[in-house]
Amino acid sequence: MPNASLFPFDTLEARVTSPNGTAKNAKLVVPRESDAADLKKKIDITTALQYGTAEGYPPLHAFVREFAREYLHPNVPYNGGPEVILTCGATDGFSKVVELVLETWDDGRGDLPADRQGLLCEEFTYMNAIQTARPKGVNIAPVPVDEYGMKVSGTGGLVDILENWDSSKGKKPRLMYTIATGQNPTGIVTPIERKNEIYAICQKYDILICEDEPYWHLQYHLASNGSPQSQDKEALGFLQSLVPSYLSIDVDGRVIRLDTFSKTVAPGCRLGWITAQPAIIERLTRITEVSTAQPSGFVQAMVAKMIIQEDRPNLFQVLTGKHAESSWGMSGWIRWLEELRDSYERRIQTMCQILEEGGHMVNEDDVHSTENFGWSSLSAVQIYDFKYPGGGMFAWLHMLFETHPLHGKVDEERLSKAFWLFLTQAPYLAIVAPGSMFNPLQHADEYQYPAVIENQNDRYVRLSFAAIDEDKVASSTRGFVDGSHAFWRIKDASQIDHMLKDEAAIMDFEAQIAARLC
Repeated sequence: MPNASLFPFDTLEARVTSPNGTAKNAKLVVPRESDAADLKKKIDITTALQYGTAEGYPPLHAFVREFAREYLHPNVPYNGGPEVILTCGATDGFSKVVELVLETWDDGRGDLPADRQGLLCEEFTYMNAIQTARPKGVNIAPVPVDEYGMKVSGTGGLVDILENWDSSKGKKPRLMYTIATGQNPTGIVTPIERKNEIYAICQKYDILICEDEPYWHLQYHLASNGSPQSQDKEALGFLQSLVPSYLSIDVDGRVIRLDTFSKTVAPGCRLGWITAQPAIIERLTRITEVSTAQPSGFVQAMVAKMIIQEDRPNLFQVLTGKHAESSWGMSGWIRWLEELRDSYERRIQTMCQILEEGGHMVNEDDVHSTENFGWSSLSAVQIYDFKYPGGGMFAWLHMLFETHPLHGKVDEERLSKAFWLFLTQAPYLAIVAPGSMFNPLQHADEYQYPAVIENQNDRYVRLSFAAIDEDKVASSTRGFVDGSHAFWRIKDASQIDHMLKDEAAIMDFEAQIAARLC
């Protein structure tokens, strides 16, 4: 173990905003050594940059544990409640869950198809998670969704899939991966009533639920009975407006929840945590010890310094300016989360209002004039359809290519790809994520339930309102709307052929865009 006195850093310093976003010059200082008596509030270079335990930096681990157990999930029904472990972000967390739960299957070593394990997920989903599981050789089993999340009943629903599972192709799924709040890419928020139905099915078939919740705090105009009851009165209004986690109904201890600071502080932190029953956290701790170890000490120290309220300063500290008045504390942290929600909600309202106004265009081929009465009749063509997202950072649009003048003359997949490229050109300059980016079935050998055969990836695009400055959301959205209208005016199939003539360059461009969109 290196001697801490030889670490080449005397302090770590930053200017940070206040929880309500008004002041932007509050100063944080992580000293070389802290004289704090409470180890859970001792934040300094000497401890943060030293080797640590796999659970995470003690001050930050203690804060996250308190937040999870007493504020976010105070009513987890099993005895003792959940535990937490810090991670290097949600993707790292899911990688460790996959390592813990799923066994590797490899036909190259003679493994039998019937022994192959399975993973349930939404029919459109965050592909980094699926790519994390794919090297394990698992069957990917997508479940169709409706406006409330994964379908439970009916053809292709969760019950139908599990009751009619073809065991010759593999075992029934052991793990479900779900983004239940602000689902990426659809923006769906699964209500507690649907969660209860899904949980009951997972009980019946003994399926673990991995709940990925990067957008849990970004729920728009939602109120739910049975929401968490916080001990902090200042946080009640915000936290009670949120749909409860699967953890709130987890009587068996089968829920593993992934959280991240990527959407609450910054993606570059590579910092998050897992909440689950103690036995699962203990196993994940062992995996962490032999893989990533704890997250970056620099990051943990700065985040901890920002959100952990230090003890009340004495007179000397106040007079010398050495007190940490910029630290937020639990109530400040929750106010910050609410402020983020409000900021993103303004963006989505702006975007969706413009999308609503621009969803139809005049059909120029169907204009009828009546000379006797001096008026003309017009018909409108609908270009796309969408619903306001319940949460998250994206709008999910269903493009109605069947209304395009070239539909039937140009293959829909080519029409979709040309549309995507057309939007990137001046003057529109709109980059959208095509639906194919979120298709979990990208390999022919993966199990596919027969009812989920029709692949409609090409009919969807995802728009992000989060990455755009608030004052530019309107102009960016209008760029998409104007580009859509212009593309629907194309009547010559040779123009589509011209756009798609360089297939190799298009594939390279798609790969570059996909790497930036998440």
